Amino acid sequence: MPSHHTVLMLTAVLISMITPWVATASPPVKAPTASRLVSGLQGATGSTVGPGGDLYVTEALTGTISRVDPKTGEIETFATGLPTRVGRIGGAMDVAFIGQTAYVLVTLVGPDVGGSGIVGIYRMDGPNSFTVIADIGAFAVQNPPTTPFFVPTGVQYALEVYRAGFLVTDGHHNRVLHVTLDGEVTEFATFDNIVPTGLAVSGNTVYMAQAGPVPHLPENGKVVAIDPKAVAIDPTSPATDVASGARLLVDVEFGRGRQLYALAQGLFLGPRDGFPAEPNTGSLVQVNANGTFTVVLEPLDRPTSLDFIGNTAYVVNLAGEIWKIENVGTPPFGVPK
Repeated sequence: MPSHHTVLMLTAVLISMITPWVATASPPVKAPTASRLVSGLQGATGSTVGPGGDLYVTEALTGTISRVDPKTGEIETFATGLPTRVGRIGGAMDVAFIGQTAYVLVTLVGPDVGGSGIVGIYRMDGPNSFTVIADIGAFAVQNPPTTPFFVPTGVQYALEVYRAGFLVTDGHHNRVLHVTLDGEVTEFATFDNIVPTGLAVSGNTVYMAQAGPVPHLPENGKVVAIDPKAVAIDPTSPATDVASGARLLVDVEFGRGRQLYALAQGLFLGPRDGFPAEPNTGSLVQVNANGTFTVVLEPLDRPTSLDFIGNTAYVVNLAGEIWKIENVGTPPFGVPK
């Protein structure tokens, strides 16, 4: 029979073995919750997290960039003076920062659609002063795509910082462009009619959302990976499918833990190219390692842009709102770092 001293020692050992496990046990996972942070934006489409951790959002109807406090939703005008929207879509589409300097992607404002502006990337020089650093519209006219089109200057959608320059998707001309800070525009990757939209970069890999051709069926809503080495040799090199199965994908972003997420605008009923999905049919989806999507939250109303701060997602929509989705967790799967 063990002595009283031995029993105490065994008890101490068991406690020492059990206590660390109890202390480090993971807390219960909270379900994602959504709340409206901002309303009343005018033609909001693109967004980014900029200097100081604020959200910066394009407003195409007013030609402005708004700065939004992600905690309080307080809005202030960051910049004015951009070309305003000519038709139903277009104008200031997206915004990105290099250091403290903002750059804005402007589309569908040229003479080919009844406007008088320049389609391209604008550098912000002051609160109401911009310089066009790249005339993407001129490049598009001089270098038409191989897929059918009816807007010569294209319909550029997303702007992503890449190697001291930018990548730009053109959802109408079905290609991704590379743009340098001194205005040189080249084809980075070229596709069939797949409608490229949002972009995210991780290391040497470029991830891209594609909406797929009209009617934007779920099987054509994909996140793909582009190998820069392959497209440098041949811009038509095929991208690698990462996940598919969501309707009308418009953005892709990394959340906490480098987990990849995408934004689906939802059910498309037309009547033709360029129209948004039906209201309240969109969703935030998570990219799984087995090539599928898992719905994080639905429904969303015609979302256009996605950003993450920690485990909180911020979604801009066509209703002029920003929705804050908290508790977007990091599951033990997804795209590797």
